[in-house]
Amino acid sequence: MIELTAADVAAATGGAVGAALAGARVTGPVVIDSRDATEGSLFVALPGEHVDGHDYAAAAVAAGATLVLAARELEGVPCVVVDDVQTALGELARYVLATLREEADVRVVAVTGSVGKTTTKDLLGALVSPLGPTIVPRGSFNNEIGLPLTVLGADRETRFLVLEMGADHEGNLTYLTRIAPPDVSVVLVVGSAHLGHFGSVEAIERAKGELVQGLRPGGVAVLNADDLRVAAMSRLTDGPVVTFGTIPSADVRASDVRIDAEGRASFELHAPGAEPLRVDLRLVGEHHVTNALAAAAGALQLGASPQDVARVLSEAGPASPHRMHVVDRPDGVRIIDDSYNANPDSMRAGLRALAVMAKQTGRRSVAVLGEMLELGDDSRGVHDELGELVVRLNIRWLVVVGAGAGGIVDGARREGSWGSEVVHVADVQEAAALLREELKEGDVVLVKSSKGAGLWRLANELTGEQVPA
Repeated sequence: MIELTAADVAAATGGAVGAALAGARVTGPVVIDSRDATEGSLFVALPGEHVDGHDYAAAAVAAGATLVLAARELEGVPCVVVDDVQTALGELARYVLATLREEADVRVVAVTGSVGKTTTKDLLGALVSPLGPTIVPRGSFNNEIGLPLTVLGADRETRFLVLEMGADHEGNLTYLTRIAPPDVSVVLVVGSAHLGHFGSVEAIERAKGELVQGLRPGGVAVLNADDLRVAAMSRLTDGPVVTFGTIPSADVRASDVRIDAEGRASFELHAPGAEPLRVDLRLVGEHHVTNALAAAAGALQLGASPQDVARVLSEAGPASPHRMHVVDRPDGVRIIDDSYNANPDSMRAGLRALAVMAKQTGRRSVAVLGEMLELGDDSRGVHDELGELVVRLNIRWLVVVGAGAGGIVDGARREGSWGSEVVHVADVQEAAALLREELKEGDVVLVKSSKGAGLWRLANELTGEQVPA
């Protein structure tokens, strides 16, 4: 965070500040949790569904915060008062980034897509960090609150901002790119995540295209040539377009893709002006080839060399929690924790990775699946199709958790799985008790659901790690 006066904050956010307070200085981080406040912090008093940040403003000041961004005057608390605190947070981030861009060469690379955003963001961070001081959010700080907070972590030393931009409605990415217009926009896949909010895949396509439309003048669109909807987004910009994928016409492409016994992909990386370079991913799942190519194409636009890209991709492991995190337990059970989130595309990818790993190692495959949320009217049918896929992939044991995931059971049984091959339990606690009794040495277990279904808690128990969602 760059140093700001209260008057600067008020000017950036359209807020009001008393004359006596105008010179107060913010020298520390911007925080939304009073427990994170330190000397010089700016505390943002966001209203919430269950708690109101205004109730914790005094505690933040007591912990060292010098200023509070608030929607009303608070007695005894130094405030900049704004009409809408969340909007003001975004405006402050927009002001800080614009200020930094006037003073230094700060470049923004943003990633969106129905699946793979966080992994691609993490890989991009690993690729560009050697080029200069880089800000990369941990996890999925990709919405109207998380993204501004990430931007506000930048200072005058920062050279790269690697941002993940998520959307569950049209217009979300237009808003986020207004805060942080990208120099490089990376679009991965148009799938069916948040279909219940969008209503159609066409609406999802329009929403993801906003990342391309939000580019800075002269910015580069990095598009997936293997996804026809994404490739068509080239029409949304007059600037340069770089493609990635496995088809021969892609600018950055993979050939000779192979999967080893641990479910990890390797491939030959083809980049403009370079001889083919071998990449051996440490990430589990063939779907990570797309993420790696996207990160490679983005990093090359920011100055990374093809040789360094291949080397770093081969060294990078999972960086965010609950995403294809593999744990081998002392009792010989392997847990694939991919419980952070789920949609039909990521579910299929996770199940295929499980099937490949189990087949190549001769182990029993176990899928522990919960509900995929925000699918709207298609939810039952999509869960049903997933159950059919489990059987077609020859997953040996299926444990379905929660009433909302019941369609998975129906699909699996109709496709030919019956008896003890499919078990439906009510909740995480029942699943944990069952798995404690039934898992045996050699089992490979995939745990996956939408975050709201809570299977990340089950993953923590199975791995013995207490990793927050």
